[in-house]
Amino acid sequence: MLPSAIAPGAARPRTSLAERWLAAPWSAWTSPFLLLLLWSLATRLEWMPEQILVSPLQVAQSALELAQSGDLLDHLSVSLYRLFAGFGLGCLSGLAFGILLGLSSALRSYVDPLFNVLRQLPTVALIPLFILLFGIGESFKVFIVVKATFFVVALTVHDAIRSLSVRLFEVGEVYCFTRGQVVRRIVLPAIVPAALTGVRLALSRSWMVLVGAELLAADSGLGQMMEMGRQMFRLDIVMVGVVITGLIGFSLDRGFRLLESYLMRWKRH
Repeated sequence: MLPSAIAPGAARPRTSLAERWLAAPWSAWTSPFLLLLLWSLATRLEWMPEQILVSPLQVAQSALELAQSGDLLDHLSVSLYRLFAGFGLGCLSGLAFGILLGLSSALRSYVDPLFNVLRQLPTVALIPLFILLFGIGESFKVFIVVKATFFVVALTVHDAIRSLSVRLFEVGEVYCFTRGQVVRRIVLPAIVPAALTGVRLALSRSWMVLVGAELLAADSGLGQMMEMGRQMFRLDIVMVGVVITGLIGFSLDRGFRLLESYLMRWKRH
């Protein structure tokens, strides 16, 4: 029979060095440090030509120069404006449409086939069409983000509503709730966890789609900065954009995870 608890004074099982390493708060920095070390080693030993792979020190110096000149902040602020403008519109419209689609079987029978066809279309493949419709101005980039956000949020909300127990709606019938009260008091509180997950995934996807769109057609933004660096054979500027894009994406995801954890703190009690 297995003991339910360790007796007082009994020897506790020893943890291995690997387990203690993984439990340390700084263990998350191990993989970035190893990647940086490998990158530095590859440039020092000239495993690849300097025109293809620049050193981390050169990338850091270029990032400092771009920051001091103000170019990096200008490109970054433009990209973040496009992201949050399109993300906000996509979230609101996706949430509203997902609720309607989940609650109305009539609407679902009409638009479900078209909705599923459109959501399967890669957002990048629609960039030429969006350019023809909106030009290469700000509207094009914002609506690309709206498209990337809308379908993820709408599908997540729709699936969350469809998975709700019928008993929840029976409670609304018992209390004679109107349709609006059912949405406010039953549906929205019940789908919050799933909706937050969908919004977080949509945020990460929208950021990647936006940078890709800026690479193809833009006059400003991080993607355009990387494209100009490529055209001028400034691989250090390209790598600055790559690193900044990754850091921004990581920060957005981690920040939303913290917000999600705060909003769902009641589940831990």
